[in-house]
Amino acid sequence: MIIILGPTASGKTRLAVQLAHRLNGEIISADSRQVYRDMDIGTGKDLDEYRVGDAPVPYHLINIVDAGTEYNLYEFQKDFHAALANIQQRKKLPVVCGGTGLYLEAVLKGHQFTAIPIDEAARRALESLPDEELHRIFRETPSAYTPLADTSTRKRLIRAIEISRHLQQHPDAATATTPELTDFLVVGLNPPVELRRERISRRLHERLRNGMIEEVETLLKRGIPAERLIYYGLEYKFITQYLTGDLDYDTLSSRLETAIHQFAKRQMTYFRKMERDGLPIHWLDGTRPTPELCEDVVRLYRTRGL
Repeated sequence: MIIILGPTASGKTRLAVQLAHRLNGEIISADSRQVYRDMDIGTGKDLDEYRVGDAPVPYHLINIVDAGTEYNLYEFQKDFHAALANIQQRKKLPVVCGGTGLYLEAVLKGHQFTAIPIDEAARRALESLPDEELHRIFRETPSAYTPLADTSTRKRLIRAIEISRHLQQHPDAATATTPELTDFLVVGLNPPVELRRERISRRLHERLRNGMIEEVETLLKRGIPAERLIYYGLEYKFITQYLTGDLDYDTLSSRLETAIHQFAKRQMTYFRKMERDGLPIHWLDGTRPTPELCEDVVRLYRTRGL
């Protein structure tokens, strides 16, 4: 298995598709929001990218649940291993691609804790609190999950508090739910910060001009509550606040741009944490053309004899 990871706008999807085409593989997406149908522009789900020339490259774990529903790490683990078994059974190469570090780490290490149940009442109470208060609660609720927790978004911070509280009440609740994987190569793309920022800003304004606001408006008109879209974060949060009159357009644009830059920085922080925890990542120069990067990964793959 090959894993391609990197922050948003690093070019990881293009590289993963080229690799899958070259090595008779199929893509498994490790993106926590691309699982939702009809959330396309806001999640960067460009399905036209999953082709090389006229040849389609098969993908998994994209468009598998309805927008407006919740999808958690435990469900991802189960769906990931089902897709992995399906691909391997057909003698294809799994190429995992994504920027959600928690999801990647969970399937590689067979994370515990993911089956801990959701507490809807407690979650509603937590959602009413400001971020600073949520971080304080998390710090004051230590558990075996604390060093593993991803608190990079409000949604994940609330889930981390939920898990920590459960473990304090039920210390024996954690059990491994999936096997730890062993035979894999992890490749990271990390373009220079200024290039990453330029790509993020350019892509954001293109999407704002080309239907991202209308996408969120359609979801609201369908009856998905504003609170649910805000819960999905980033694009869906700020555009929903704009459509409901809480933000003007200029404020939407500037705040969202800042938030995405901050998110990319947190992604890299989490990937570095994965390295410190013992996961080797082969970092490649994200400024180089995708075909050259593809050749580098093929050489790494064949050298390792995977």
